Amino acid sequence: MTQTNEQPTRPVTLMLAQTLLVCAAFVMGPIIQIDATSNAGAAQAQAQATKQKSIKIAPYVILRADEISFNDKSKIATARGKVEISHKGRFLRADTVTYEEKTDTFSVIGNVTMVEPNGDVIFGERSQFTNQFKDGFIEGFRMLFTDNTRLAAPGGQRTGGVITRLRNAIFSPCNLCEKDPSRAPLWRIRSVRVIHDGEAKNISYKDAYFEFFGVPVAYTPYFSHPDPNVKRRSGFLTPSYSENTDFGFSVRLPYFWALSEQEDVTLTPILNTNEASVLHAEYRRSFTNGELSVDTSITNPERREGETKIGGNEIRGHVLLDGKFSINPTWRTNFQYQRTSDDTYLRRYSFHAPDNQTLTSSANIEGFQGHKYVQLSGYHFHGLRETDNPDEAPLVMPFGQYSFVSESKAAGSYITADASMLAMHRDDGVDSRRLSLKGGWHLPYTAPGGDIYEMSALLQSDIYSVSDVTNESGTGTQDGFTGRVQPQLSFKWRYPFVRKEKASSQLLEPIVSLIVSPNGGNPSKIPNEDSQDIEFDDTNLFSANRYTGVDRVDGGQRLVYGLNWGLYGDKGGSIEAFLGQSLRLRSATNFASGSGLRDKKSDLVGKLRINPNSYLDFLYRFRIDPDGPTANRNEFAVSAGPSRFRASLNYIFISEEAGTGEFGDREEITGTLNAEIDKFWQARAYIRKDLTDNGGLISESLGLRYADECFIFDATFTRSFTQDRDLKPIDTLLFMLTFKHLGAVRGAG
Repeated sequence: MTQTNEQPTRPVTLMLAQTLLVCAAFVMGPIIQIDATSNAGAAQAQAQATKQKSIKIAPYVILRADEISFNDKSKIATARGKVEISHKGRFLRADTVTYEEKTDTFSVIGNVTMVEPNGDVIFGERSQFTNQFKDGFIEGFRMLFTDNTRLAAPGGQRTGGVITRLRNAIFSPCNLCEKDPSRAPLWRIRSVRVIHDGEAKNISYKDAYFEFFGVPVAYTPYFSHPDPNVKRRSGFLTPSYSENTDFGFSVRLPYFWALSEQEDVTLTPILNTNEASVLHAEYRRSFTNGELSVDTSITNPERREGETKIGGNEIRGHVLLDGKFSINPTWRTNFQYQRTSDDTYLRRYSFHAPDNQTLTSSANIEGFQGHKYVQLSGYHFHGLRETDNPDEAPLVMPFGQYSFVSESKAAGSYITADASMLAMHRDDGVDSRRLSLKGGWHLPYTAPGGDIYEMSALLQSDIYSVSDVTNESGTGTQDGFTGRVQPQLSFKWRYPFVRKEKASSQLLEPIVSLIVSPNGGNPSKIPNEDSQDIEFDDTNLFSANRYTGVDRVDGGQRLVYGLNWGLYGDKGGSIEAFLGQSLRLRSATNFASGSGLRDKKSDLVGKLRINPNSYLDFLYRFRIDPDGPTANRNEFAVSAGPSRFRASLNYIFISEEAGTGEFGDREEITGTLNAEIDKFWQARAYIRKDLTDNGGLISESLGLRYADECFIFDATFTRSFTQDRDLKPIDTLLFMLTFKHLGAVRGAG
């Protein structure tokens, strides 16, 4: 959870965006450029093996040079030619060095390079040091921090080994122009006086001018920020503002509080002109074996009914807690608590939970060992849709699972075992308790001729204790115990035919599977809690159970068949296609009428993927009624263009009959465009549209981004057409300017 220099969580004593006092064409003396010599080069100089002369001229200094002389009378040592000095982790190199033993003074002349213990490098033309290099001055001062940020001045005064005072100095993390290094960088700070405190790791300025391309655009009498070696520090972060019809003018004033190296809090008052203010807080803590975070807010706005204010005030807020911990190499645990005062609060105030339609609180412990897995957990759900009834939200506790896969046995066979238990309670609705056991024997086999076989024998047994389950006629409810024992045998065969051609290979693979189990297996007394969402497609055509959970089993006898075809180029590129279907001896009335699995003949499912090169990727998936040309589901995705200019289009159609029946036809299209204009500029566009009769645009956005080593500009326009109670369609223009080491300026309207 360490904060990096590039992030906008860095404290800034006086923010540039809020201190634009003077905008004038002010130029201070000659532009001082900073040597671009890298730290790596200085480190190589330090490690260079030489055959130089070496003397210990003081208890704390070792001096090496091509030529060394010492005057016994004056007690002066002079070194010339590739002079190197080592001193307590500090390394200095120059053309000539003179040491006066009586005054303990080093005079350094010509191509001065000094590498600090932390990796920072100081360059100069001439310097003089005393007091074990703690005090002195450097003419032609240039400093290169470990991240290549530069600080330069005509001269620098060093005091106590930690304080460096500069006059008419320049600070910039931007690289110099390769073609013309004398040109001003993209941005820099020019100041009459600069103090760098190496111990506090802080840089402060007096009479500072902020310049873009050498042109002053802002002035502040005082300004300070952490030096580039600081990763995180307490202080105010860059404020941001926005404006819209609901909240009026809003300002966010975040304060970052570093409680320790492992713990921090960010407090953000949000001040609004048309709405009550909000206090937002984020707490984070890292441990040696995990992490913990809390995101919370509170406000006291006027009561609303839809979009209308009805008087009086109410408390609104949210809490999102998340924790993850590793107990030991086998066991780990995680938990989360998500709660909000009302359904629309998170979206209205732009606080986003992982799923903004359902809040999930849970606790879980799980273990992994070899081929075994076990977990015990509990869940509570809170729906945020207008139609959700809190009394019908289930409390799942406990929910346990155990899975085991054996080592390979005789002839390559293996055994699987799965067990689960579940207890589910509602204030209003079905309650159920379940214990499920499932075991299986599997034998994969590859014949000498290339045929691939897999045989499986499964046995599932479940016992339920239920209450308030709707009976089969729908006229009442039923309680008590129920259960089932469901065996299943399956046999699967496939044969990959491969033909090599001049520049490609072709694959033709028929697949056949026979699955046998008793009909039924789904008595009405067993509630369906985990098997309602069925998406029948090519990915689960051959699955032993097309249901997603345990509460429903896919019984009966069926023959499943399909055909894979592929063409693969030797230099890349491919075309793949699949078509498949399943046949039953009798209809499966337990499946929904629109699932594609209820009739004896299932829907035809398939896919086509065309990927001739890296510039085009096309995927089409479908589900077609076998008795007519009706498509119950159509889905395609296409992505085209080079990486620098990539466009994608996604389309999906699901008929009302193919869904749960709760909604009508669903037809939607989404388009995106990402363009790299050049090395620094990027553009993006996004649109999402409902294509049904009563549909329309859902959302759209345009974005532009500039990013280099020291500056990021990001502008995004978003238009949302969603409406839900006190949420209404809104247009937002968001921009952000991020200055390396200084933070970010944000704004929205």
